[in-house]
Amino acid sequence: MAAQPVHADPPPPPSYRQAVQQAYDLIRNASPQDPTPAARAVGVLRSSASDQREIIADLSLRPAQYEDAKARLRSLIVALDAPARTGDPAAAQQRLHDVLSMSRYADLHRPPGLIDQVIQWAKDRINDFLRLLFGRGAPQAPDIVFYIVAVLLLIGLAIVVFRTTRGGFSRTTAMPQSPGGPRPAADYFAEADRLSAAGDRVGAIRALCAGVAAALAGERTWEGSPLTVREIFQRAPDYASLRQLLLPFEAAVYGGREVDATTYERAAQVAAQFRRPLEAAA
Repeated sequence: MAAQPVHADPPPPPSYRQAVQQAYDLIRNASPQDPTPAARAVGVLRSSASDQREIIADLSLRPAQYEDAKARLRSLIVALDAPARTGDPAAAQQRLHDVLSMSRYADLHRPPGLIDQVIQWAKDRINDFLRLLFGRGAPQAPDIVFYIVAVLLLIGLAIVVFRTTRGGFSRTTAMPQSPGGPRPAADYFAEADRLSAAGDRVGAIRALCAGVAAALAGERTWEGSPLTVREIFQRAPDYASLRQLLLPFEAAVYGGREVDATTYERAAQVAAQFRRPLEAAA
C-alpha cells in the first residue's frame, strides 16, 4: 500500500551519428506533400545535430525539400563513416607544424600588441554599455561605431592640444594689457627695467620677450598672436642670437626656474639690439 510509482529518466538524446541516421530514415520514403516526417526529422536533428542548418532549412520549408535534404544527409553519413585519415600521422603532424611555422602565420603565435589590446578593451566597453542599455540581448556594436568614437576622441584631443599650445599660450605669457589697447615695444622694455630694478627678473625677462616680439611682428603680437614666442623669434634675421633670451624665458615660464643676474644680463644685451632703434627714433 505504501509503494510509490517509479518515474523512469528520459532516454538520453541520440549521438550525432545516430541523429543523422534517424533523420535520414524518417524522410527516406516520405511523400513530398507530407510534412510530418520533415517535422520529426527536424526535431531529431535539433536534439544532437543542430549545426546542420542547411538540412534543417530544407525540411522546414512547405513543401519540404526532401530530395535536397536526403542528398545532404547521405553525404554526411558517408563522411562520418569514413573520416579522413593518414597512413603516417607523425609525418602529417610535422607537415602541419612546418606550415604553421612559416612567416605568413607568425601572427597566429604572437600575442596581441598594446594597440590591439586597447582597441579590444574599447570595443568591450562599448558592448558593455549597449548591454546596460538594452539588456543581454543587445546587439554587438559594429566596428564602424568604434571607429566613429575613436575619431571623435582624436578630434577632441587635437582641439585641446591646439588650444593649450597655441591659443592658450598668449594668456599664460602675455603681460597685463593697458586699458588703452596694445602696448608698444618701448613700454615693454621700460617695464623690464622697472621689474629688474625691483628684483623680479622672471617678470623682467618676460617683458623683454614681449618687447622683442612687438618689435619683430607689431604691437598686437604679444596680446593676440596664436604664435609661440619661439615662432615669433624665428622671424628675426639672426634667430640664433636670440637663444640667450629665449631659453631662459622658456625655463622660467615653463620650467618654473629662477633667472640669475648673469643670465638676465646676457638676455638684456640680446634684447638691446631691438631696443636701441626704438630709443633712437624716440
